[in-house]
Amino acid sequence: MNDLIKKQLDDARTHMDKAIDFCDNELVKIRAGKAMPSMLDGIFVDYYGTPTALNQIGTVNTPDARTLVVQPWEKTMLIPIERAIMEANIGLNPQNDGVVIRLNVPPLTEERRRELVKKVKEEAERGRIAVRNIRKDANEKIKRTKSEGVSDDEIKTGEGEVQKLTDANIVRIDKLMEAKEKDIMTV
Repeated sequence: MNDLIKKQLDDARTHMDKAIDFCDNELVKIRAGKAMPSMLDGIFVDYYGTPTALNQIGTVNTPDARTLVVQPWEKTMLIPIERAIMEANIGLNPQNDGVVIRLNVPPLTEERRRELVKKVKEEAERGRIAVRNIRKDANEKIKRTKSEGVSDDEIKTGEGEVQKLTDANIVRIDKLMEAKEKDIMTV
């Protein structure tokens, strides 16, 4: 296989891996009724005038499946953390006992589970679209190699490899989606 086509395949593989990672991260953010420290990722607290990630100013633990406990390294940060969690509007009410902040994760209703599954399917579809767009870009770049002396057969082979890569990555996204759906629908 031509070096130019190999480079395009490597680029496509790298970009597709990034798309899968992004899709996986988006799916992790969808809560499945179980308390997970990652539910608080993306919450920034005003730490002496600087927005700082919550996990950088305290520890987040899950003592049981329905509770998150945030223990700040400085007691003065309890109120700013509590405020940041409320402002994040993630559907959890912080309870400050003067030492730690507890967040009780309510069990999901059947209706809410179905909404979350719909959201999971939307995220998975975004991931599939990203992979297909990467395939399209890779195929266009491979076709452009013809002007650099690459034969039609090598171009067809390269496009076939890109399609195999695309199919494999769409299967990966489907597996992530199925695992998340199962997680959400498990009571």
